[in-house]
Parts: sequence; structure tokens; C-alpha cells
Amino acid sequence: MQVMIAYILTAIIGWNREREEHTAGIRTFPIVGMASCGYLLLVTSSADVAAPSRVMQGLIAGIGFVGGGAILKDGPTVRGTATAASIWSAGVIGASVAMQRYDIAIILALLNLFALRVLLPLKYWLDREKER
Repeated sequence: MQVMIAYILTAIIGWNREREEHTAGIRTFPIVGMASCGYLLLVTSSADVAAPSRVMQGLIAGIGFVGGGAILKDGPTVRGTATAASIWSAGVIGASVAMQRYDIAIILALLNLFALRVLLPLKYWLDREKER
């Protein structure tokens, strides 16, 4: 059940990225979210109390690598940093669900969507101001 919750929360963010035609979207985000959740679920039942910490360290680095693939440089222009950061956020959402911190997972998903949707017009306005 937790894997499905992680999948749904991150699929919403992926849907946003897909609609905006970014490099990662409706498939990447839920896969990152459910995989992060799954990895932590596997080790939380372990007798080794340090195992979840080690898995989280690996997830942070690994998801950073996946997010790096979403960043595109074209001359002086760099695109995809918000998508890359959102991929990283999807991993934390999945981890939060695995740790039964649904409050954190939901808040992260909502704030991520807020940053992507609500702040987008502000970003466009600031970009136009820089060009002047």
C-alpha cells in the first residue's frame, strides 16, 4: 500500500512535468518515488538499525545522478534544473511514505507542485526583467 501512495503522490508531479514537455515526466517521477519507498521498506524490517540511514545516503546520491540527466545545457542557457530538483524531491516523497511520514510526503508534493505551477509566471516575469 505504501508503494502505491508514493507512486500516486509522485505521479502527480510527473504529470505536471509531462504537460510542460520536460525530459522527465509521467514515467520517471513515480518510478523514482516508488523505488525510494521500496528500498526503504526492504531495510526498515532489518535488525540493523543503521541500514535505513545507509540506504538513504545511497538514494540521495543515486537520485541526484538521475536528476542530473534532466539538466540540458544549450550554449549559455541551462534548462531542466527544476525538473532535476523535482526528481530529487520525488525520492524524498517516496522515502517519507516508507517511513510512514505521510504528512511530510504530502507537504513535499504540494510544495513541489506549488513551485512548478504557481511560481512559473513569476519566473517568466523575472526572466523578462533580466532581458531588459
